[in-house]
Amino acid sequence: MLEVRGLSRWFGELRVLSTVDLHVAAGTATAVVGPNGSGKTTLLRCVAGLDRPDEGEVRLDGRPVDETDPRVRAAVAGVLDDVDFFPDLSVVEHLELLAFAHGAPDPATVAEVLDALGLTPARDQLPATLSSGQRRRLALASCFVRPRRLLLLDEPEQRLDTAGRTWLAERLNAEKAAGRAVLLASHDPLLVDTVADHTLTL
Repeated sequence: MLEVRGLSRWFGELRVLSTVDLHVAAGTATAVVGPNGSGKTTLLRCVAGLDRPDEGEVRLDGRPVDETDPRVRAAVAGVLDDVDFFPDLSVVEHLELLAFAHGAPDPATVAEVLDALGLTPARDQLPATLSSGQRRRLALASCFVRPRRLLLLDEPEQRLDTAGRTWLAERLNAEKAAGRAVLLASHDPLLVDTVADHTLTL
């Protein structure tokens, strides 16, 4: 489903990524691991089309990834390093709008995800009033209330407690079982061992 060939990225004189290759098939997960500053977030941003590589290419279903392409926007759901929320919408309104905008207006899905992520008590709060952990859960919930074929997750375990990390591992394995592809960057060895079929070390 996802193919990255010879991807390189510079920031000035600093070469952050050097000829990276990876493939992610439907129904599998690939984990990107490495120390802080090794380029994990940059790689995910290039895959999402939010950043342009200096060399190489990213293809989804054999076609170059263009973040403005409705086909790409319909297929890719992600939690990267710069998540924004609608400031004047409550948690539940935010998720209902995302679900409806992506053609999945079933309110049961939103309620199920809220409950699974422990956000039901905060459903009527505005994003600015949430704790950092709740905001992380809301970002993840935004992926799971909409149709998707590829999940891009940058350290999705951040600010999740033990129960939240267990739920995340179970959910990602369920995503794979449903035929979806997962590309995640993670510092959590247990999550990587539990979910990833392949590992790329930067």
